[in-house]
Amino acid sequence: MTLREVSIGQTVKVVKLHGEGAVKRRIMDMGITKGTEIFVRKVAPLGDPIEVNVRNYELSLRKEDAEMIEVE
Repeated sequence: MTLREVSIGQTVKVVKLHGEGAVKRRIMDMGITKGTEIFVRKVAPLGDPIEVNVRNYELSLRKEDAEMIEVE
């Protein structure tokens, strides 16, 4: 399952980051690494962006970026 598929109010754990190069590095620089817990706060009406809590801060992710984050 990817982060994009997670329901509002759910907490998940990162299993793997997909993608390559600069995109993967940017996601990791935001604090999203393997084993990190992510809480989905809300999703915009059209589904983009997704607002999450990661490591005690709020972060907005695009759908394309959320699809690269595999969670359990």
